[in-house]
Amino acid sequence: MGKHHPLPRDETRDKSRSEAHEATDGRGTAPKLDRIIHERVRLGIVSALAVDESLTFSELKSLLKTTDGNLSAHARKLEQACYLECKKSFEGRLPKTEYRLTPTGRKALERYLDHMEALIRATREG
Repeated sequence: MGKHHPLPRDETRDKSRSEAHEATDGRGTAPKLDRIIHERVRLGIVSALAVDESLTFSELKSLLKTTDGNLSAHARKLEQACYLECKKSFEGRLPKTEYRLTPTGRKALERYLDHMEALIRATREG
């Protein structure tokens, strides 16, 4: 009988399987996403602040096309999680609220994006 030569390993596929496994709990079910970031408006806030060093309340409201109350509630939730900093000041007599992404918030966004990318790869290659 001739010598059996195994097919060369497809390292790209192996890597994708490994990443897909990491994106699940090993039983094929996805671990919980960061619910703080996963909500649409909060994801929009942290994504915008990942691109721009700081944005005002008005800029975020316009960018995300949301209401004052909705933006305020979501920003407060991100602040409580230490994902963003809020600085309040006055320009003349007008109040100004400015937001910045914290290092903790940037890391959380990176983890979230890595997780979503792994889930997307696993779904496409599954």
